[in-house]
Amino acid sequence: MAEAIAPVATEYAVKTLGVTKQYTMGKESVYALRGVSVEVHSGEYISIMGPSGSGKSTLFNMIGGLDKPTEGKVYIDEVDISGLDAYELAWLRCRKIGYIFQTFNLIPVMTALENCTLPMIFAGMGTQDALDKGVELLTLVGLGERVRHKPLELSGGQQQRVAIARALANDPAIILADEPTGNLDLKTGKEIIELLRRLNKEKGVTIISATHDLKMLDVSDRIIWIRDGRVDKIEQRAELDLELGTLEGEEV
Repeated sequence: MAEAIAPVATEYAVKTLGVTKQYTMGKESVYALRGVSVEVHSGEYISIMGPSGSGKSTLFNMIGGLDKPTEGKVYIDEVDISGLDAYELAWLRCRKIGYIFQTFNLIPVMTALENCTLPMIFAGMGTQDALDKGVELLTLVGLGERVRHKPLELSGGQQQRVAIARALANDPAIILADEPTGNLDLKTGKEIIELLRRLNKEKGVTIISATHDLKMLDVSDRIIWIRDGRVDKIEQRAELDLELGTLEGEEV
């Protein structure tokens, strides 16, 4: 009998190989991505940046399993997610990935605590354990006194904090943040960025953000620039000449 081969540990949380996304519009073919290959280290804070229509949101959706490539492969912890069926993909998204959206995507009739615990219930956690963990997570993001408030009773920044707590519900290895500061004012956006960076450092979670927000560069380990569906360049934070300490309108 052949000896079983143990899986090889990888330092990458995410890897894409030659990812292409093609849309057919009538007789025309439109390419949103053209052979994108990137690797994201476990525990990294990555920002995907580029102009509107560059393909960064499409790449983000590929990494999150929200869409499938026309060609190429996407790996999460060495698993090719582009080959998973709907059930397997739902299981992976529930347990491996936390999502943060620009529009918060909270359920308006539910309290902050109920929104936060919903992914845990879906994952099979007992109700009381989910409630206890939900309070813990909301306290972690600074909303310990707002657990019974519904989204319309919270500010935009507070709603985004609920969304961050919800993203952490099932202890994901990866958090995907789609324009997490897009609907926030400058000061609140900076607070959310700093919160994400703190969680990245304290919990070791990999964060991948698709963003236009230049403030995000200051906390990123690397920036992946996308242009015309291709990787234009990848830069280390240390290579950037930025002065982002003061926001417009802040007192100095």
